[in-house]
Amino acid sequence: MAKYVGAIDQGTTSTRFMIFDHAGQVVGIDQKEHEQIYPKPGWVEHDPMEVWAATQSVIADALEKEHIDPKELAAVGVTNQRETTVVWDKNTGVPVYNAIVWQDTRTDLICNELAKVGGPDRLRAKVGLPLATYFSGPKIKWILDNVPGAREKAEKGELYFGNMDTWVIWNVTGGVNGGVHVTDVSNASRTMLMNLETLDWDEEILKLMDIPRSMLPDIKASSEVYGTAVGALEGIPVSGDLGDQQAALFGQTCFSAGEAKNTYGTGCFMLLNTGTVPVPSKNGLLTTLGYKIGSEPAVYALEGSIAITGALVQWLRDNLGLIEKSADIESLANTVEDNGGIYFVPAFSGLFAPYWKSDARGVIVGMTRYVNKGHIARAALEATAYQTREVLEAMNKDSGVPLTALKVDGGMVFNDTLMQFQSDTLGVPVIRPKVAETTALGAAYAAGLAVGFWDKVEDLRANWGVDKTWEPIMDSAKSAILFDGWLEAVKRTFGWIKQ
Repeated sequence: MAKYVGAIDQGTTSTRFMIFDHAGQVVGIDQKEHEQIYPKPGWVEHDPMEVWAATQSVIADALEKEHIDPKELAAVGVTNQRETTVVWDKNTGVPVYNAIVWQDTRTDLICNELAKVGGPDRLRAKVGLPLATYFSGPKIKWILDNVPGAREKAEKGELYFGNMDTWVIWNVTGGVNGGVHVTDVSNASRTMLMNLETLDWDEEILKLMDIPRSMLPDIKASSEVYGTAVGALEGIPVSGDLGDQQAALFGQTCFSAGEAKNTYGTGCFMLLNTGTVPVPSKNGLLTTLGYKIGSEPAVYALEGSIAITGALVQWLRDNLGLIEKSADIESLANTVEDNGGIYFVPAFSGLFAPYWKSDARGVIVGMTRYVNKGHIARAALEATAYQTREVLEAMNKDSGVPLTALKVDGGMVFNDTLMQFQSDTLGVPVIRPKVAETTALGAAYAAGLAVGFWDKVEDLRANWGVDKTWEPIMDSAKSAILFDGWLEAVKRTFGWIKQ
């Protein structure tokens, strides 16, 4: 009898395979990083074949380490870095170009051209998104326009597009030998090509971006059986698919309208469940799909997306050599009492929510001879908390419901200094669950629900438990002054790239 559910978590910097029991506890895990490719300033790529090799490796190693027979898995789900775009030859399985990562800004000119008619919110009423380099649609167009022979092949029906969920599921279910070409509503809502109302590809937008519909995967629910795995997971139903942030919303059991979570990873993403009706944003947030379970109505969300949070710590580690490993950032930050008067705005890929300024670039402001590397480390952590506050304030305005507590997850939530400062900055409790890696858990939940491993969504709430809560301790007046300084620093990033 099946005792577990597996989840492939294909992230921006690594791929993991996690195995969960019925109580939602982790019983097995393996993880492997992949290369970050930077061909030009603002360009970020991944090698899809390297990612697929890593996926196969972590599945096999996680099962082997814990001596788990694949037959003990009831199902497997997939969660993924969203918007990262792969186009491949469906007959050979070979990508025509590297995956263009969500952080990549090369489609700036395409977005600007599209915005000449109707402005940056030209498509927002249909898709809930501004015209921005973040999303998949312009990335597909760039590949078709710039990779020799790609458009001709696409028009002959020889190419497939997918975000990383689609690429992984296609390969896991057989690839050129019968792999299924699917995505779910949450990932499709990040392409700028799916109509929020119909939950189908929008023909007008496809025509506008000159993208053949034959390239696009079938849009499915987030929880249903898509196909059967081959290889190490031979015979296991593949039955869950959620973009990473929606998966975290699901794993945090935010099933009721008004419940929210914030995930601290490469970027930072706050999602608020708004129920079965899409809520348009007037304050720079995204209207997106939360999830869809089988034939039940789709659940929508408001999202605040921040491009660079954990990636800033990696930058301090890899580019500046300020720390040896990411976890060292906390001890370095704690060598000083405060930020020494500096602010670090990491607009490396422009500014996402609530500004959506692709012409912004990163700055450190307030520098004096007094400042040392401890202050830079502290300012880097504080940047994550300040950006989160900006998003939360926009969310409060859009929803009309002030948040009373914030559920958090992701790798950075084990940084006590950051989490305390986050609570101080927001003025509300910050709550970390017992299973902090809720992205993979959400994908596992979706997969397990589809095959009856769990009966219904509400049953999953019993698995959620509090691990730690941080309460605000900073004087609110001091917090307000610090935040005002941040807002001034953000203004200094505007308009750096001249169009």
